[in-house]
Amino acid sequence: MSRTAATTYPLTVYYDATCPLCVAEMGAMRARDADGRLNLVDCSPLGFAAGPAPREALMTAMHAVDADGRVLSGVAAIRACRAAVGLPAGGALLDVPLVGALADRAYAVLARNRYRLPRWLVARLAGRGAIAPTTCADDHCRL
Repeated sequence: MSRTAATTYPLTVYYDATCPLCVAEMGAMRARDADGRLNLVDCSPLGFAAGPAPREALMTAMHAVDADGRVLSGVAAIRACRAAVGLPAGGALLDVPLVGALADRAYAVLARNRYRLPRWLVARLAGRGAIAPTTCADDHCRL
């Protein structure tokens, strides 16, 4: 059984635009979002208060809100974003309880340390498709 219910669109995604990894990932998502399913919102400005949680929580983990008002965070939000743009979202593998729990913990560690990642590593990940490919046109993406 899936850990998440079906997502309804549009999906409003709250992300940290001061984080190079977050910007690369959201840029890649935007490039693949041919159906306009994502609404990307930068929650990094001081005083930001328009999200589904306090700014501090939004800056700790990516959050998304679907059209039905369901709030997702962390790995669940990433899965929903990837599914919205037609990328593999982890599916059955992340539904295995132990794997899902490990993914949640790994995400928390990555999120806490995202500013420490060297820009060359972020660029390499984006260029290799570990992050969604950033160069897409007419449903063709360069990996």
